[in-house]
Amino acid sequence: MFHIVKGDITQCPVDGIVNAANPSLLGGGGVDGAIHKAAGPGLLEECKKLAGCPTGQARITDGYQLKAKKVIHTVGPIYQDGLHREADLLRSAYQSSLELAREYGLKTLAFPLISGGVYGYPLQECMAIAIENLQAAEKDFQDIYLVLFTEDLKEMALRIQKDGEER
Repeated sequence: MFHIVKGDITQCPVDGIVNAANPSLLGGGGVDGAIHKAAGPGLLEECKKLAGCPTGQARITDGYQLKAKKVIHTVGPIYQDGLHREADLLRSAYQSSLELAREYGLKTLAFPLISGGVYGYPLQECMAIAIENLQAAEKDFQDIYLVLFTEDLKEMALRIQKDGEER
């Protein structure tokens, strides 16, 4: 099933959480920094060995001190103007993450809103892409959560989901 929730992704008791990472995979701000901090130093050490990740792709590591067994690191696009394949790259970030989850037999997943923070993707469009991709994959997983940081974002996501179902 697909769920939209407000919460802290680092506290989700799931098989895998998705990290909205930067291309270096070495931590940063927002969700990325919170996941690295909660996971402990082992995560950074493993990420150093991966030597980065291109935009639209994903890599997987252990979860270390997180409740999740695995962390799937994906790099979403930095929004420029919508004319630089941003939507394709964002869809690819979700698809690459879901493919890794399937490959590793993960049954429960938690996703943040990829590219919706400091990468500046317009929230309505960003949220619609997230919901479309996660709902399409829900048949392959026991539970998929879109974990949002504020109640306002959760309400926006629920409206977008409802609008999509009415079409």
